[in-house]
Amino acid sequence: MTPATVIEIGRNAIELMLTVSAPLFIAALATGLLVSIFQAATSINEATLSFVPKVVVLFGVLIVFGPWMITLMTDYMRRLFEAIPGMIG
Repeated sequence: MTPATVIEIGRNAIELMLTVSAPLFIAALATGLLVSIFQAATSINEATLSFVPKVVVLFGVLIVFGPWMITLMTDYMRRLFEAIPGMIG
């Protein structure tokens, strides 16, 4: 296994991680922004008001995008395991 192969595997893993986590990050960011605007407009500074909506939205995003995320991760692992004989020999 060459250093280039290791770098390629690491790069692919980081790309997969960013791709899989992007829907969750975007949903949390959008929810946090909306809750912050609501809190600023109403002068309500309740800690649970910023936490609970994010959790609910993240669960919804996981329900919607979960199968897609699992498919991407299992495809990557399958390709990685199938490439092991070529990397060793």
